[in-house]
Amino acid sequence: MDYEDRITQARAGAGEELAETSLRPHRLEEYIGQKSATENLKVYIEAAKLRREPLDHVLFYGPPGLGKTTLAGIIANELEVDIRITSGPAIERAGDLAAILTNLNDNDVLFIDEIHRLHRSVEEVLYSAMEDYALDIIIGKGPSARSIRLDLAKFTLIGATTRAGSLSAPLRDRFGVISKFELYTEEELSTIIGRSAHILGVEIDHDSLLELAKCSRGTPRIANRLLKRVRDFSQVKGDGRITKEITQSALDSMGVDEYGLESLDREILRLIIERFHGGPVGIDTIAASIGEERITIEDAYEPYLIQAGFLHRTQKGRMVSEKAYRHLGLTDDRKETAKSEEYEREEQIGCLDIQ
Repeated sequence: MDYEDRITQARAGAGEELAETSLRPHRLEEYIGQKSATENLKVYIEAAKLRREPLDHVLFYGPPGLGKTTLAGIIANELEVDIRITSGPAIERAGDLAAILTNLNDNDVLFIDEIHRLHRSVEEVLYSAMEDYALDIIIGKGPSARSIRLDLAKFTLIGATTRAGSLSAPLRDRFGVISKFELYTEEELSTIIGRSAHILGVEIDHDSLLELAKCSRGTPRIANRLLKRVRDFSQVKGDGRITKEITQSALDSMGVDEYGLESLDREILRLIIERFHGGPVGIDTIAASIGEERITIEDAYEPYLIQAGFLHRTQKGRMVSEKAYRHLGLTDDRKETAKSEEYEREEQIGCLDIQ
């Protein structure tokens, strides 16, 4: 199965951003979850409005699909200013960044997704823009070259990244507000799914809310995607209402189990158990065995398997947990093997004592 086609991938698929827009909240009181981030932002936003100053620069980091872009839009709405949205890979040259910054008005918000992927030359230009609200531009070449400074409107930069460790220290230190996004609880996801179902105009029962929340991997984007797919099944194979039976039938058809694992997730776990006796086994061996690239395993499959407690990453390689054995209905023979080896060692020691 191609990663881009997975129902439980956390990144937005092709054309999915537009569909998500209608489900996104627009005010802080509508935003569900991430209490540690939103409660503090309420204070910072209100203080900035009272002083009639731009909000300090904000950095959001955490796994994809948790609402970083949504919260950036909410901040702009709360500040009652415009927002310009772009991404790190889209800004290829310093001139591209200059064009964006010079078109901002006072207190506007600039949101840069995947900010860790900014080119180094672009990042260096961003330093003075964030600190001094100015751009230093070199005109001409050689001995005749000269530097001019362009004053910018006082703006708020909101950066989002899934890899905070990849940000350079100088860039990270220029953010006044840094918030980590956590995976959502099942209760929070149930509320989000219920809200989305109301917006989509579909009736869903309480048991279905809980079932979908349980297999959404703690990610609202996955929860909404599953809701839409189950809605399709309810309209074609039912009367349009989402019931527990329809939900379970749809999840089974899509190959999603109660923990949100898909076929390839289970294949990875089964491979380590059956072929490598539960591990440890190297990531390159796993990738070669299932025909996927190493980076795909590390970025797309492994993080959730580790977070959910199915997989352990050790210095010797990857090992499955007892939870994985139970979930797949397999017997963990590692304990029996360990006991047998211990018994053999004790027998050998006993024989040596007798001699």
